[in-house]
Amino acid sequence: MTSLMVSMTAFIAGIKDRFSSEKGATATEYSLLVGLIALVIVAGVTLFGTNLQTFFSSLATKVGGW
Repeated sequence: MTSLMVSMTAFIAGIKDRFSSEKGATATEYSLLVGLIALVIVAGVTLFGTNLQTFFSSLATKVGGW
């Protein structure tokens, strides 16, 4: 009975160590950060893309007229 108890204690300690490790948490945080930055870039291009194209087209027309 004692060896079974020791085995179960070692098994539970091993499981506890795996859940307390923070290696996966750091990778998840970085991937969330990269995803958020990509979302902001896409939103910015969507919102300002047409306005910037109009601005540079009119600027090119003015410069071409000089």
